[in-house]
Amino acid sequence: MLPKISDVVIIGGGVMGASVAYHLAERGGVSVTLLEREEQFGLGSTGRCAGGIRHQFSTEVNIRLSIESIKMMERFPEEIGQEIGLNLIGYLFVLDNERDFEQFKRNVALQHHLGIESTVLSVDDVQRRVPLLNLEGVVGGTIYERDGLADPNSIVQGYINKMRQLKQQANPALSINLLNNVTVTDVRMAPSGRVQAVVTNEGEIATETIVIAAGAWSGQFGEMVGVNIPIVPVRRQIAVTTPIRQLPPDFPFVLFFGQSLYFHPESGQSILTGKSNSSEPVSFNTEVDPKWTETHLLEAMHRFPLLEQAGLLSEWAGLYEVTPDEQAILGRLPGVEGVIIAAGFSGHGFMHGLVVGKLMAEEIVEGRAYSINIDDLRYERFALGKDVSEYNIV
Repeated sequence: MLPKISDVVIIGGGVMGASVAYHLAERGGVSVTLLEREEQFGLGSTGRCAGGIRHQFSTEVNIRLSIESIKMMERFPEEIGQEIGLNLIGYLFVLDNERDFEQFKRNVALQHHLGIESTVLSVDDVQRRVPLLNLEGVVGGTIYERDGLADPNSIVQGYINKMRQLKQQANPALSINLLNNVTVTDVRMAPSGRVQAVVTNEGEIATETIVIAAGAWSGQFGEMVGVNIPIVPVRRQIAVTTPIRQLPPDFPFVLFFGQSLYFHPESGQSILTGKSNSSEPVSFNTEVDPKWTETHLLEAMHRFPLLEQAGLLSEWAGLYEVTPDEQAILGRLPGVEGVIIAAGFSGHGFMHGLVVGKLMAEEIVEGRAYSINIDDLRYERFALGKDVSEYNIV
């Protein structure tokens, strides 16, 4: 049942929204309402992502977010009571030009400075690590063996189930509302610019704080509060093959960076593969484009010839939430009171969702996130012309 009032209303029930809700609920002292328009939590971009997790970024803030988030994943079964399919199989970037290779060497130096022992690889090193690849034109690579995979759905459901447990155990003053099939249609603002209520298809919820965690749809909620949030939706496609008997047990997550083409083991000996289309127009379209499937799979078979022996088991499309600098927007929005955003990750939101939920809880309760300095990712950077672009984007 829709509550009449809630201290915090979170819009979006993917990994980001579920994490924010859990970390607020765990703290206690505030009433929390999580709204998801789908029948289940985590069916949007979270449920359609590739599940990769990595420390290998080019900016300090993203590396720090990965360090803490992956630590939280390692503790997740014990703390939340849910296995999440964490599989640190390694994450290999394969590079086909000197410009990228030099940048990735700099990235590795920064990662080392922050305690991540990633490694620069020669072409021969890459061939030895994954001998099944076609390395034509490749100049080198980088790898970190403690990167890998986790299951997005298990993380979302872990948070949801844990919050239901907290709700059962909580004193009457603590309210946790986890609602599906609820669509936010407007946000009512006071003349002063403060949030007053969230308007939904089921009625209104009076609140002074909202969290926009709606992924590719977040810009629409910016319009409701009078703020231009520069997030646009861009389609990305994924395919899964039938099992490949010859797939070695140590096959890592492989990403041909220059081609935005990747592979990783999926459900035993199948392969999950994707390729970003640099010409994909802005849209909310999540239909599979068969022409792009053909382009993608031809390139995939060229780089990983073993795929020629596999069939196509399934494919789907999801949405990236893309910002101008391909970095997230986190924290309070300026010019309005009571509006927090956690969106715009441009393809790496799942892996950072756990720690971002904790940081947004700090932002709401203590007034400012403090576990990690997120100033580079605040909305104000756009007005300041601050360049915080992330290089390692697929």
